[in-house]
Amino acid sequence: MPMPKLATLIGGLLLSRGGRRVAGRHAGKLALATLAYELWRNRQEARAGVPPRQHQSQTHPRRRWSGRRH
Repeated sequence: MPMPKLATLIGGLLLSRGGRRVAGRHAGKLALATLAYELWRNRQEARAGVPPRQHQSQTHPRRRWSGRRH
């Protein structure tokens, strides 16, 4: 399942009352399934010779807010 569809599905679950109940009851299973999906995708990309993905924070580090206004 492509990531945008997965994000839409999870967002829809968390916005509905029943979805929040299901997500709360099965949070550990959802976390484990997400981790398994990430591992599977990384192995598929490694097998295909695709370089590993870098998170945006690694490529463009965020500047810390100092609390001062400009």
